[in-house]
Amino acid sequence: MTTFILARHGETIWHTGHRYAGMSDIPLDAEGQRAADALAEWAVGAQLDAIVVSPLIRAVNTARPSAIALGAPLHIEPDLVEVDFGIGEGKTISELRPEYPDEVAAFEAAPADTPLPGGEVGRHAIERYLRVLDKLRERYPVGRVLIVGHGTAIRLAVSELIGIDPNRYRDLMPEMLNCGRTTLEITDRGVALQGFNVPTYVPGASA
Repeated sequence: MTTFILARHGETIWHTGHRYAGMSDIPLDAEGQRAADALAEWAVGAQLDAIVVSPLIRAVNTARPSAIALGAPLHIEPDLVEVDFGIGEGKTISELRPEYPDEVAAFEAAPADTPLPGGEVGRHAIERYLRVLDKLRERYPVGRVLIVGHGTAIRLAVSELIGIDPNRYRDLMPEMLNCGRTTLEITDRGVALQGFNVPTYVPGASA
């Protein structure tokens, strides 16, 4: 059995303003760095065998304190990047809707199948994530792997893995906390969801 702990990156200034940051390489803000430090505190006792991360800087800087705490390398996986939101990059849905009302409506109705113009089809992101999980299962057939990635891509992949229509990910998984942890156990028999969006860091709380 391979256990995967999928954690969303820490906060960035775009995310506080609810701006789409798919392939845009936006760094963590101060709050995001505090969340990354909290993830490292958790990682010390998590008995991890590997830390795997998206190459985008907000994910790398979230995972780096955990790697330092464990004295472990960071394994970069290009397929763990966020969904590309095309014309949505750097914008809010409210800013997009007046200019692209039909496109936004289609994206909101079926986000796994209908991307924003110039963006990535959500199901392609699912395929990327599943390729990574398959590869890591071969590498760590009995192990615990922390994956630091991105909120939309994680929710799409988790939906697929547990048998939920990925087009409903926003309805059933409306929020992904910064450094929230989702735990999946995968065996030859299938997938068990052992935890979803478990808080690692609570803003304003003491460590």
